[in-house]
Amino acid sequence: MTKRKPPPWRQPNPRKGKPARPLSESQKAAARQRAEAAGRRYPNLVDNLWAARLPPD
Repeated sequence: MTKRKPPPWRQPNPRKGKPARPLSESQKAAARQRAEAAGRRYPNLVDNLWAARLPPD
């Protein structure tokens, strides 16, 4: 049997010292659009993680 990766909210925080990359404006807009399509007022962690995978424009 293969091990499953835990969901993002159960994973440990990334190492300190690694600089965080903020979302670009296009990524933020995509996360907002995804949240709105799901009926949420603002993006949650999963929307932001999804948007972070998109290429920054």
